[in-house]
This record gives sequence, structure tokens and C-alpha cells, in this order.
Amino acid sequence: MGNWWRLFARDRASAAPAPPAPARDLPLPAAPEIPTGTMSGDQLEECFHRFILNQLVDAAAAANPTREQLMLQRLRELCEAGRFDVRSLPRMPTVLPQLMRAMKSDNLNGAQLANLIRRDPVLVGEVMRVTGSVTYRTAHPVGSLQHAVVLLGQIGLRHVVTSYVMKPILMASAGANGQAIGQRLWDHAERCAHAATFLSKGQCDPFEAYLAGLVGYCGLGAVARVLDKDLAGGLPACSSGFIAGCAAVAAQLTVQAAQHWELSPSVVDALTEHATAGHGALALPMSRVLHAAQRLAMYQLLAEQGLVDAHGGYTNDPVAQFPPQLLARCSQDLQKSFPVH
Repeated sequence: MGNWWRLFARDRASAAPAPPAPARDLPLPAAPEIPTGTMSGDQLEECFHRFILNQLVDAAAAANPTREQLMLQRLRELCEAGRFDVRSLPRMPTVLPQLMRAMKSDNLNGAQLANLIRRDPVLVGEVMRVTGSVTYRTAHPVGSLQHAVVLLGQIGLRHVVTSYVMKPILMASAGANGQAIGQRLWDHAERCAHAATFLSKGQCDPFEAYLAGLVGYCGLGAVARVLDKDLAGGLPACSSGFIAGCAAVAAQLTVQAAQHWELSPSVVDALTEHATAGHGALALPMSRVLHAAQRLAMYQLLAEQGLVDAHGGYTNDPVAQFPPQLLARCSQDLQKSFPVH
């Protein structure tokens, strides 16, 4: 099944003996004291990062500035300036770059795509499993991989391939709460990729935007793993400044991961600008798409968890410079695709 799966299995084998708690069993972070309705970008980002790292928002007043400074310094020593060992990250299957390029082409037929997929037996099994589900059930059983590829179509195949690759990577976050953190990262990644595709029209390549949305916060899982394994585990009550410092390190690790996985230059450039621009203007169209998609997905996910006002929204984005009406339509599309129960 390739080196990637061996690495993934090794990561799992080296985890703590006790199974990690499911995401739903972790206490949710307390909702911040914010007005109902729309949120500022800073409020939204902090609430999201606290949710991922399982930090109570109302515990920030008990933060220890001296300890926080030492923890951030240690985190930067471990992760910045190329010191983080990207080889500890699971590798993507070798067939994936070829498959991604193929799925962007209108010239490849089902037989050619099937031949590419056939190189990875696990991916073959995943494609056949999905097409055998109730969603794709037909009058006649799916008898071949080519039939399954045609039945899925480009959008369905893209979803299967990226889910097969990215969900295990995000779920591989180590530490006592690794499974829960990984699930939360994946829930956001799904919504972000969906929003990025919606906003990409007339801006950038939809598939590359989709991929950037999926990987945009993969570095946050690595930060959670480092904090748990190398910084004595379990975050204490943390200030807004500490959360922002962790987010900055995570953004740099995301770029390193994208380079390690040999993603397209357009995706790497967008992630790099996103990591270095701060709250400044974004020059690349894909960076602006990613910025807005991430925040729309943050709001949708936090609303699902009851951490923000489900009847509010995030439609004021001066950094990405999208019209509020377009952001509102994208938010409505997210709500339809990922309804709040």
C-alpha cells in the first residue's frame, strides 16, 4: 500500500496505549462573549483555534504570561526555520499528483482514470465501496472500476480521492485528544474546500482552490501534536496572544507540509501568502478565495457546535475583498450542504 500507509500505521502504533476519546466526548470550548449576528475576523479566528485546541475561551484570564512565553519559545524552536521534521507527516500516495492533474483535464476518459486509480489497491477499494453505497445504487451492480469511475463523475471522484487522502492525514494528529482534534480539522476542511470551490468562479482553478481549502489548516494538527508530546501535554488556560502565536506557527507548518506533499505551485504560493501576509492585503486570487472560505467554514462549523450565533454570519471581509452579497450566498450554500442540527 506504499510508504505513506506504513508511515501512517507507524504513527498510530506509537500513540498512547489508551484509545483516544471520540470527538463528541470532549468538552466543547465555552462560547466567547460576542454580540449576536456577525463577527469580526479576529473574534472568529480565536474562537476557531480555541475550539480545535480544546481551549475554554472564558479561562483566558487565568493565563500565566511567563509560562506562555516559554511555551511559545519552545514551540518555535521545534517548528520554525525548517526545524520541524516533515518526514513525520504521512506521505500522500505516489499516484495522487498524477490523478489530480488528470482530473483537471477534460481529455481523459473513464478508462484512463481507472488505469491510474488501479495503481493504488486501497483507492480502488474506496471507489468501489462508495459506488456500492445507497447514494450510487443502480439497477445493475457496478461490475468494473471503469464503470465505477464513470458513475462517480469528476466531482464525485474528486471527493472520494481527496477524502481518502486528506481525512486520514488530518485524523493522524497525535496526543491524548488527537482523534478529536483530527475530526474537528477534517470537519472544517470539508466545509472550507466546499466554500473555496464556490468562491473560485472567475478567480482561480476550482480544483486547486478545493485542494487549498482541504490542506489550509493541516499545520494546526501538527502544532497540537507538538504541544501534547513535547510541551508536557494538556494546554493550560491560554491568552489570546498565545493562541495567535500557535496559529502563526501552524500556518508556517502548513506551507512546509504542502511542499513536502509536492502540491502545485499555485496552491503552495497561496498558502505561503496566507501564512506571511497577516491581516494585510492579499495579492493572489487564490489567497483571497482561501481566506474567505476558511472564515465562512469556521463560522459554519462553530455554529453547528453551538459556539456562535447560528442566525448570524460572516459576510464582512475587507482582506479578501469579496462583495458581502457573494459571501452571504456562499454561507447559505454551506448551510444547505452542512445543515446545523
